[in-house]
Amino acid sequence: MSDAKTASRIDALTLLKTRKSPKIFDLASPGPSPAELAEMLAIASRVPDHGKLAPWRFVVFEGEARERAGEAIAAVFAQDHPEADADRVAIERTRLSRAPLVVGVVSRAGPHVKIPEWEQTLSGAAACTLLVLAAHALGYAATWLTEWYAYDPRTRAALGLAENERFIGLVHIGTLGRPQEDRPRPALSDIVTRF
Repeated sequence: MSDAKTASRIDALTLLKTRKSPKIFDLASPGPSPAELAEMLAIASRVPDHGKLAPWRFVVFEGEARERAGEAIAAVFAQDHPEADADRVAIERTRLSRAPLVVGVVSRAGPHVKIPEWEQTLSGAAACTLLVLAAHALGYAATWLTEWYAYDPRTRAALGLAENERFIGLVHIGTLGRPQEDRPRPALSDIVTRF
């Protein structure tokens, strides 16, 4: 790991206080190295998981695979919107190539005799959260998105999901291309009550 990356490791509280979701078009190269990605995914898998089911998995879209995935997304969009011009279809084609790396977090939640399906889904959401935080800790920026194609059964199938699987999120990871303004956060007095 480079000295710059080592210097970017920050203490846990600062990490949590400074994480934000950049605009997708502000994610640039370079993306994480294979070792950094492996570390991020290992961290993302360390989530609460009632019953040790691992009711989620990761799909990595990098390099040319991002373009192949984009072709699948664009084909479904064009089928549903035959009136769309080439520029509009091109926007759909670039959905997964805007950042150097995209990780799909896939929920495999389902009926279980002891573990509610909702808890399994939340475990997948926690994996998304830890993935975003791990990227930030390693000096990258990450944006967690679910756009229309994440909900469409045809695009899910084209992107390698089984019929019973759903995207919890697609986490776009890269180097921050420009500083980001923080969005307003809710006042604690508006979101905290005491019982």
